[in-house]
Amino acid sequence: MTTGVRRRMGVEERRQQLIGVALELFSARSPDEVSIDEIASAAGISRPLVYHYFPGKQSLYEAALRRAADDLARRFEEPYEGPLGARLLRVMRRYFDFVDEHGPGFSALMRGGPAVGSTRAKAMIDEVRQAAYEQILSHLGIAEPPVRLALVIRSWVSLAESTALQWLDGRRIPRGELEVQLVHDFAALCAVSAAYDDEMAALVSGVLTDEPADGPFGQLLGRLLRLVPSAPDPRTEPLPDPRAEPRTGPRTDPLAASAGAVPPPR
Repeated sequence: MTTGVRRRMGVEERRQQLIGVALELFSARSPDEVSIDEIASAAGISRPLVYHYFPGKQSLYEAALRRAADDLARRFEEPYEGPLGARLLRVMRRYFDFVDEHGPGFSALMRGGPAVGSTRAKAMIDEVRQAAYEQILSHLGIAEPPVRLALVIRSWVSLAESTALQWLDGRRIPRGELEVQLVHDFAALCAVSAAYDDEMAALVSGVLTDEPADGPFGQLLGRLLRLVPSAPDPRTEPLPDPRAEPRTGPRTDPLAASAGAVPPPR
C-alpha cells in the first residue's frame, strides 16, 4: 500500500536524478528553451532545491552534457572482429541511435546552445571527437598514424557530425542510407589519399584484402564501377598512377587519329 511519503534521496542520487531529467528535457527541446522551473517540476522538487545541487542552468547543462558525451563516445567502441566495413557500419548505426534519441540537444550542442563559449563544454565535445579518432586508429591497428591517415580520420569524424545535423533538419534521406553512405565516405577518403601516397595505398590494400564482396566496401566498389562501364577493373587491370608526370608533346585529336588523318593545327 502506498503511504504517500516520498523517499529522501542522498546528495549524489539527487544530482544524478536531476542530470537525467535535464538530459531528457534537453533531448526533446533545445536547451535554450528549457527552464529551471521545468526541470524542478519534472524532478518533483522546488526551484530553490535545484540551485542547492547546481549553481545554475549552465552548470546543470554541462553535467548533462558530460553524461551525454560519455554515452556518445562509447558508441564508437566496437569489438575487433570481422571486416572493417561491417564494424564501421555498426558504429554508425549506434551513432545515429544517439542522434535520433537526443536530436534537439545534439543539434544545439553542435551548432551552439547555452554552453557556447564554455571552455568545459567545448573540451567535452573535443573529447568525443578524440575518442572516435582513437577508436578508428585502433581498428586499423595503427598506433602512430601517418599525416594523411590522421587527416582522413579527423575529416571523416567531422563529416559524420555535419551529416547528422543535416539529417536532423527534416530527415529527408532515410537514416539507413546515410549510415551506409558514411561508411562509403570513409572508404572514399582513404582511397583518394591512397592514390597520392604509397603508405596509404598499402594500408587500403591491406584493408580491402579482408573485405567481402557483399560488404560495405565491396558494395561501394561495385557501385563506382557501374558508373563508368568502360573503366578498367582495378582487380584485373592496373589504373594509371595519378602521381606520374603528365604527358608532354603535341596533342593528338583522337577522332582524327582513329581515321588515320593528320591532326589539325592547335
